[in-house]
Amino acid sequence: MGVNFDLNDLQAFRAVVELGSFRKAAEAVSISQPALSRRIDKLEEALGVRLFERTTRSVTLTTVGRVFAPSAEQLLDDLDVALLGIRDVSSSRLGHVTIACVPSVAYYFLPSVIASYHRRFPRIRVKLLDSSANEVLGAVISGEADFGVSFMGSQESEIEFKVLLQERFVAACRRDHPLARKKRVTWNELYEHDYVSVDKTSGNRLLLDQALSTVAPRAPSVCETRHVTTMLGLIEAGLGVAAVPSMAMPGHDHPILTSVPLVEPVVKRRVGIVRRRGRPLTPAAQEFHRTIIETKRASVPSSDAVGNNVTASVKTRRKTAS
Repeated sequence: MGVNFDLNDLQAFRAVVELGSFRKAAEAVSISQPALSRRIDKLEEALGVRLFERTTRSVTLTTVGRVFAPSAEQLLDDLDVALLGIRDVSSSRLGHVTIACVPSVAYYFLPSVIASYHRRFPRIRVKLLDSSANEVLGAVISGEADFGVSFMGSQESEIEFKVLLQERFVAACRRDHPLARKKRVTWNELYEHDYVSVDKTSGNRLLLDQALSTVAPRAPSVCETRHVTTMLGLIEAGLGVAAVPSMAMPGHDHPILTSVPLVEPVVKRRVGIVRRRGRPLTPAAQEFHRTIIETKRASVPSSDAVGNNVTASVKTRRKTAS
C-alpha cells in the first residue's frame, strides 16, 4: 500500500520545522492554522509516527521527526531543482541558505547582496557565518555552509575556488602619521615604525608570512590581534601602522584613517567563492550564488582593488575584519 501524503504536507512540515510555530508556519504557506494542523496530522498518520511534540507553549521535533526532517528537505530541494527549468518556483518557496564568509568581505560586500536577495526571495532565510578563513573552509567541507566567500581554498583538493576579485595589501595609518604623506610605502619602511599585526591563527598572517619571507621586521609588533577590525581600531587610537587588505579600509572620507599602497613586494590576495567539490547547490543557494556574481559585477569596478579610491564608491562604513 502506498504512503498517503503529498507535496503540501511536506511543505507544511518544513515550515513548522523552520519557524518552530504552527501559527507562523500557517502564515508562511498562506493557509489557516487548522488547515496546517490537518496537513501535519495527515503526514503523521501516513508515516505512522509522531513528528512533533506539541504543547500550548512550544513545538519540538520528536526523535523520529529529527531523522525525517533532512530527508523531507532534500525531497523538496530535489523537486525545486527539477522545476527550475520549467518555471520560477524560488520566489515562492520557503527555505534557507547558509553562507560562510571572512568578516572583511561580510561587512564590505555581503550586505548589499543579502538585501538584493531578500527583495527577490523574501521567504528564504539567510544565515551568515562570519568566521576566519580556516573556519570558512571547515564549514564548507563539513556541509554546515552551502558555500563560502574567502581568500583561502584554491589549493584544497576538496574545494572549488572561483575568483571574485583581487586586492592588494596597503599600509593603514592615521592621516597625521608620516607615512600618510607618501604615494607608496615599502614593507621595510612600514616596519621602521611601530606596527600592529594579526596573530598566527589568521589566514592573512599565513599569506603575508609566505609572501614576505625575505622581509625582516626590525622589531616585533607592538600588539597582535586576531581580526583586522581590532587592528584598525588600534591604528586609529595612535598605536602605530598596519598592513591590511585594501577591502578592509574605510572610505576615503574617513576623518582619521587613510591608506598607502605597499610595494617591494606588492602582495595581493584573491577573494573567491569556495564550494565543496561535487556537491550541488540547493535552489536557494544557487540563487544566492548568482546574486553574488551579479552584485560584484555591478559594484566592484576593478579586479585589482587598491586602497580607498576603489572601495569608497561601494563602502561607507568603517568596520572590517580578517
